[in-house]
Amino acid sequence: MTAPSSGPRASSSTSPTERRVSQRIGAIAESATLAVDAKAKALKAAGRPVIGFGAGEPDFPTPGYIVDAAVEACRTPKYHRYTPAGGLPELKAAIAEKTLRDSGIKVEPSQVLVTNGGKQAIYEAFAAILDPGDEVIVPAPYWTTYPESIKLAGGVPVEVVADETTGYLVSVEQLEAARTPNTKVLLFVSPSNPTGAVYSREQVEAIGRWAAEHGLWVLTDEIYEHLVYDDAEFVSIAAVVPELIDRTVIVNGVAKTYAMTGWRVGWVIGPQDVIKAATNLQSHATSNVCNVAQAAALAAIAGDLSAVDEMKVAFDRRRRTIVRMLNEIPGVDCPEPKGAFYVYPSVKALIGKEIRGKVPASSAELAGLILDEVEVAVVPGEAFGTPGYLRLSYALGDDDLAEGVSRIAKLLSEAK
Repeated sequence: MTAPSSGPRASSSTSPTERRVSQRIGAIAESATLAVDAKAKALKAAGRPVIGFGAGEPDFPTPGYIVDAAVEACRTPKYHRYTPAGGLPELKAAIAEKTLRDSGIKVEPSQVLVTNGGKQAIYEAFAAILDPGDEVIVPAPYWTTYPESIKLAGGVPVEVVADETTGYLVSVEQLEAARTPNTKVLLFVSPSNPTGAVYSREQVEAIGRWAAEHGLWVLTDEIYEHLVYDDAEFVSIAAVVPELIDRTVIVNGVAKTYAMTGWRVGWVIGPQDVIKAATNLQSHATSNVCNVAQAAALAAIAGDLSAVDEMKVAFDRRRRTIVRMLNEIPGVDCPEPKGAFYVYPSVKALIGKEIRGKVPASSAELAGLILDEVEVAVVPGEAFGTPGYLRLSYALGDDDLAEGVSRIAKLLSEAK
């Protein structure tokens, strides 16, 4: 249970005038998932047949009725002007209604802050509740942005690691072992990026009651709420442990559910004093989110979920295909995810094996070898706090998925 490394830092003995980049910003690591995606796209632009499993981005277009709402907003003069920094009032009201519908939690529009995507929501939430030195328990594998947002807000991420033997689910006992007098927040994510793990209702309740017993805050990221499969169920932690509601901050957005990654609309829901503080921060950082994008988000969450259900059918099909294909590769162990659109196979058995004359010493080196040799982009487990794994998004076309995994299988079958 240690805080993730933040990379090289400027020496404390360096004078302020000698530092070109601040220590605070210089310590932030690049987003590994976006870096892999950018490299894959650059190679494709250069004419190479790269298949990218890196970014968690649905391959579907944004549903037409959402686009139509954006077009209409472009023609509406009121959207050509500044609007409230915290979000369009009608969108905040719709988010409150949607939260009651999907999460079972009643909130007021004044408890909602509309942000420029989920990443801004996460940072502003942590910035609003953390003081320097406050610890945040972060179950790992974790999404690469979480620890960086915590550190940028002055907090200290404390990892609690789960592996494939438990389905990447942490226990109350592990969380309790990580708790110290400095612990202020539990980060809770279900369904999970990068593993696709989903906690059962009983597990969510047990973790929530543990957090409530110790007076902890909970930041819960619910952006994959509609993407659950088989018998899995999305459960909002504050819904099953109502006494947590005054210390729970919910982060969500339209990106994954409605194939709107590029529209950049997320939100934070929490106690009014926290939301007011985060809104004050946003008023100086970015002011209002793009009004056209907010109008599109309003159409998305006020509409029905039929388009979402259609995408989910495709994701489920791809989920079953990729798990089967990966588990047929010697040395790869891929648990079946119950949510989101990622698999997180262990490749520990392949580390140190010779493959085409090279011996990868880490999953990062193995990911590099896969890209170089068969032109398939995956993200190594180092990006998510657990070396020895790879993350593959199955939010890409069926043909590309089958071709990409086939290339990986051919390469890794040569390990000796």
